Amino acid sequence: MQDWLAAILLGVIEGITEFLPISSTGHLLLAEHWLKLPETSFLRSDIFNVGIQSGAVLAVIAVFSSRVKEFATRFTEPATREYLLKLGAAFLLTAVGGLLLKKAGLKLPKDVAPVAWATLAGGVLFIGLEHWLRGKPAAMEITWTVALAIGVGQLLAAVFPGASRSGTTILAAMALGLGRPAATEFSFLLGVPTLLAAGAYETMKALKVSPAVPVDWVALGLGTLVSAITAFIAVHWLLRFIQTHTFVVFGWYRVALGGAILLWGR
Repeated sequence: MQDWLAAILLGVIEGITEFLPISSTGHLLLAEHWLKLPETSFLRSDIFNVGIQSGAVLAVIAVFSSRVKEFATRFTEPATREYLLKLGAAFLLTAVGGLLLKKAGLKLPKDVAPVAWATLAGGVLFIGLEHWLRGKPAAMEITWTVALAIGVGQLLAAVFPGASRSGTTILAAMALGLGRPAATEFSFLLGVPTLLAAGAYETMKALKVSPAVPVDWVALGLGTLVSAITAFIAVHWLLRFIQTHTFVVFGWYRVALGGAILLWGR
């Protein structure tokens, strides 16, 4: 397969899976296996991954443009200021925790089994949590406890690739009684500074050393653009979906995906 076509496909996968609670890492692993991308391929480089991830982040800003405008123009209002402070606290917890984990030597596993098990376990948790919450009233207010728990959820996603950043954060919020729409919005908005900061960090690291392979600007541009477009569609769809549906379907999907990764990894 041509690199430009593979870049488009990976951009589509990243855009769809980055914010849906189904593990973008697990899907990209399967795609790389299916495409038979060599270790030296630019499409497996940190620069390419950061690029397509940034495209997905920009899509979230577009989807929540009215909310972002509110943050910029009404930050003096108590409710807006408190929401921003909670976002900031969750981000700070993630940033400090992430740096400490990096200094402690945390590295992404090269074996696919941990990713598969994290994907599968997250699916089981979604199914179990939705069953437990059935008939229970849901809150709509982001408390400080919920905000900090979501920050911890992001750290867990970093420690266990395949757990899904959006999946762990939404699970944490719902487990503490927050409703699906509020949990999803806070998780997505928190993902903007988190993923952009992670992308900037990885880019700075990559620029300190000569790249193993030359940058394919065409592939990078295509992947980023496609990721942004598909993420915009996926996030819009999910926000409508959760108004009338639970996350159970995503739970079963994750169970199936985790099993598929385990079978492939044998």
